[in-house]
Amino acid sequence: MGRAADPAKYESMTCTELNSAVGSNASDISQAAITRGKVANTSVPRWLLGGTSVKMAVANRETATIDQLKRQQDAAVAVRARKCAAG
Repeated sequence: MGRAADPAKYESMTCTELNSAVGSNASDISQAAITRGKVANTSVPRWLLGGTSVKMAVANRETATIDQLKRQQDAAVAVRARKCAAG
């Protein structure tokens, strides 16, 4: 997930599009967290050399993905709060 949290991208969106982006982003965060949890709870046999290292690398990658998605969501939420204030 190489997508950057670009506030300018969200500036051009309508309130409906921002709501959709925030919802989609929340789903992506949940899915990444589920994947990270499954990886973290996977039992790796002792005889599998490097298995634990691979497991940790995958979990760390999912953590990085979640952090990036949270930054994107924060950017979208900030723009939505400013542009779409309930009147």
